Amino acid sequence: MKKVMLSILAAVLTTGTLFASVQTASAQYYDGPYRYERRGPPPPPYRDPPRRHRHNDTGAVIAGGIAAGLLGGIISGAIANDSGPRYVEPPPPPPPRCWLEDRRVPNSYDGGWHMESCRVCQ
Repeated sequence: MKKVMLSILAAVLTTGTLFASVQTASAQYYDGPYRYERRGPPPPPYRDPPRRHRHNDTGAVIAGGIAAGLLGGIISGAIANDSGPRYVEPPPPPPPRCWLEDRRVPNSYDGGWHMESCRVCQ
């Protein structure tokens, strides 16, 4: 069970660091060139301001990857170093060695003897 949990944790950490290193998309709405009526563009105060996207997120992405790695290291270290007391029952004693032997046994009916297979254990 411990190996299964550690392998799942390693897979989660690997995929987490892969997704943390991917840059975010900066999608903008684009519906083709500006379409104005026949009279031309609107006067200057009503024009759309130029769009400037200066999101420099590389530092945040690196910090997220480092934080995920540290957190995963702490969790996997805690799982791997489980040094608490363990109460395990001792193994049962081995079963006795037994075999069958033919022995001469007195017959209770006529006072004679007969052979019988008896179980002998050590």
